[in-house]
Amino acid sequence: MLCQVFPEQYDQQLAEKQQRLADLLGELTNGLPNFSCFPSPPAHYRQRAEFRVWHEGEETDYIMFNPDTKTRHAIKSCPMAAEAIDALMPKLMAAIKAEPVLHQRLFQVDFLSTLSGEMLVTLIYKKPIEGDDAWRAAAEQLRQTLPITHIIGRARKQKVVLDHDFVIEKLEVDGKSFIYQQVENSFTQPNAQMAQKMLHWARKVTAGSEGDLIELYCGNGHFSIALADNFRKVLATEISKTSVKSAQYNLAANQVENVQIIKMAAEEVSQALQGRAFKRLQQQGIELADYDFSTILVDPPRAGLDDLTRQMAAEFEQIVYISCNPETLQRDLQTLTQTHEVVETALFDQFPYTHHIESGVFLKRKENA
Repeated sequence: MLCQVFPEQYDQQLAEKQQRLADLLGELTNGLPNFSCFPSPPAHYRQRAEFRVWHEGEETDYIMFNPDTKTRHAIKSCPMAAEAIDALMPKLMAAIKAEPVLHQRLFQVDFLSTLSGEMLVTLIYKKPIEGDDAWRAAAEQLRQTLPITHIIGRARKQKVVLDHDFVIEKLEVDGKSFIYQQVENSFTQPNAQMAQKMLHWARKVTAGSEGDLIELYCGNGHFSIALADNFRKVLATEISKTSVKSAQYNLAANQVENVQIIKMAAEEVSQALQGRAFKRLQQQGIELADYDFSTILVDPPRAGLDDLTRQMAAEFEQIVYISCNPETLQRDLQTLTQTHEVVETALFDQFPYTHHIESGVFLKRKENA
């Protein structure tokens, strides 16, 4: 795609995604019941962007490689990226070109922006920068003169931070503001406006739920925090140490007191629910007997649910499944619909103009299952 957008084609590509999702899931879901389709802005929708840097003679450009031909293309602007990123790109490159210590052996530039107005820029080098006072001074000057909140310099086994390695995002959902720390080089939702719609849908389908929620793959607490209002208690699990730390930060920032985060893999969660004792649970004062889990939320990677997690999910009264791969969602639903009925479906156009489909399915246990 090389940063291009095609607003005149947007409605057609979204209709094609809806049809593809219906073709994949229709037989399993009885035709996508209570279907909601959430369109993306047709331009300036990505809060993250990464560009290689190419030096040739006196010219230096952001570049991207065509995935089919492998040829490189200079990127002068990027209407896919958030307006703040698109506006910053030429100004930043001009400032880098004007300062040799910033320009020399620069390999890549990454941008992370927010709807709240913060901007983090990462400059990646093929030279040491740690302890380089001249580089630090020049990078600080960038931060003072350009609309950049934080700058990170990276080189092999080196990371120099001016002054934080995260941004603070604020998402508006159902009249409420949710605060999220988003750490550089960690997963965050790239389309923030779509993230707000995903949270709205998840809150809507779980409204009125009884009992407690358990979430797997919780990341920085994105869903757990927004869904806390709908449940008595929430237990959220995540394997990444960085994400767990960020989730703890976000719980405090949002003053959420009925959510607990634990660093555990899905397999360990299954074993714990079956009665195996884990010191980590004891150390954090988490007693699974105190929970009355009625709902499970899963937001797995593209590979979908593994056999164990699929089996575990089927044990709950309600399942909220957020999917980034409709093919593995179809596979998993072949098992889950044996015991559960799909009652709500959604398409979230997280990645316009690509074949990628983000979707949501809400299932409830069948009466006789």
